[in-house]
Amino acid sequence: MTQMSYVEGLRDGIRIEMKKDSNIYMAGEDVGIFGGCFGQTAGLFQEFGGERIIDTPISETVIVGHAVGAAAAGLRPIVEIMFIDFIGVCMDEILNQAAKMRYMFGGKAKLPMVIRTTCGAGVGAAAQHSQSLEAFLTHIPGIKVVMPATPADAKGLMAAAIRDDNPVVYIEHKGLLGFKGEVPEGEYVVPLGKADIKREGTDVTIVAWSAMVHQALAAAEALAQEGISAEVIDPRTLAPFDKDSVLQSLEKTGKLVIVHEAVKTGGLGGEIAALVADEGFDLLDAPIKRVTAPDCPVPFSSYLEAHYLPSQDKIVKAVKEMF
Repeated sequence: MTQMSYVEGLRDGIRIEMKKDSNIYMAGEDVGIFGGCFGQTAGLFQEFGGERIIDTPISETVIVGHAVGAAAAGLRPIVEIMFIDFIGVCMDEILNQAAKMRYMFGGKAKLPMVIRTTCGAGVGAAAQHSQSLEAFLTHIPGIKVVMPATPADAKGLMAAAIRDDNPVVYIEHKGLLGFKGEVPEGEYVVPLGKADIKREGTDVTIVAWSAMVHQALAAAEALAQEGISAEVIDPRTLAPFDKDSVLQSLEKTGKLVIVHEAVKTGGLGGEIAALVADEGFDLLDAPIKRVTAPDCPVPFSSYLEAHYLPSQDKIVKAVKEMF
């Protein structure tokens, strides 16, 4: 194990896979010489050259559209959409091409492509550069959606995403890029579709992903001081979603709080709550709680932005209301 930042973890995952397979390449705005908007691809251009680390025009449609064709033809592209807020520009390529091609061709075509993008508020980037839109993508059959919360998961999930023969959207949280933690050295893969219990507990289950995992862990620590034992589950992969881990946790705790940074209406938390109501209603001892952002754009004001975001205190409050 070695200490790495979240950025270093995901970059190490990319580097190791690119060394193994010459069919893997990366393309996007400023991923080359500049090293990425947030430094995610720093040094890769110098290591692999301009034929495999490619700076593109400012056109999300071109970036994703070319990757669909390249993947169908046998390459394994990793492309970057700098901010998830721009995903709508290339949504036709994701929704109607990448997600549908393997199904419509009866499995004869493979689409081994990764779309990297960043999400998240808390950095003063305002309403058009701060959204969490993962629910848009989990609603599309044929797309896998990954949101790592730790440097180790950033590395391991990146390797799994690159190796997968289906389109994977890999969402990095801007607020986590400098977060440090222990990461396995060398080749390391975290399987897609498998949740991780970040903290074990017996009284309440908290499901959270991406940056909200850390708010949930802080809340669990605060609750422990008051005699409430919270189990924190990080799905890591939102599509496919590991429902079994959540249901198994509820067998112990009987209570569920779902935390996500996305707005409440139409957020994935509602789908998880419905899933539990369908398949685990008898496990519940209290109504399910959701802690989310409010249904409004992300404010630019730092004071309002802090109020907008789900927090440790809001999670603690939601848990206490269940007892």
